[in-house]
Amino acid sequence: MRLHHHPHVSGVSDLQTKGRTIRWARFYDIVVKLMALGQDGALRRATVEMAGVKPGDRVLDVGCGTGDLTLAAAQRAGATGQVYGIDAAPDMILVAQRKAARAGATVVFRAELIERLSFPDNSFDMVLSSLMMHHLPGDLKRRGLTEIRRVLKPGGRLFIVDFKGRTRPSHHLLTAVLAHAALDAGVQDLPGIMKEAGFVQVTTGDMPLRVIGYAAGQAPQEK
Repeated sequence: MRLHHHPHVSGVSDLQTKGRTIRWARFYDIVVKLMALGQDGALRRATVEMAGVKPGDRVLDVGCGTGDLTLAAAQRAGATGQVYGIDAAPDMILVAQRKAARAGATVVFRAELIERLSFPDNSFDMVLSSLMMHHLPGDLKRRGLTEIRRVLKPGGRLFIVDFKGRTRPSHHLLTAVLAHAALDAGVQDLPGIMKEAGFVQVTTGDMPLRVIGYAAGQAPQEK
């Protein structure tokens, strides 16, 4: 297969953002497993299924980390689909590219920012985001969601999976131990920002893991 390398991947400090980035790519998969209480594989499968990724879709995974969800989406999109993963941390992209090479998957991974997506308007049928929106301050969420709406095709779908806010103290402790801030806000607070960014048919709900939920929406049919 042919991997697509992005010029920013060479350095860990090339991309400047106000959001938090994770610099410990070697340990990321272990941390995600802990955060998902060992249910990370089930969470990925549920995400691509509930999002409705289908064969032939063009899919973007925003904040892809080491690429596991991106690769799961690529399996569902199939040979006729096109799947991209972006992350602000070049170290994550390097790990994701190695995973794609081992799996023989034709997935394009790039180091870039949610608030400055390089893709043209109307590029994707589906945008996914898993366990990354809580890293962004409110103003950056708005800019990022506006960018996502721009790159979605009319009627294209956004599916965000993230922690619920205001959860039990034990869940706050877990996220704090794993270098996450106490979550006063959570995925259930995203619909208002999504609507401000122009999304319609916005819904929220639960994922199989109790501390995690989803927010979903569509780009308008006419932009």
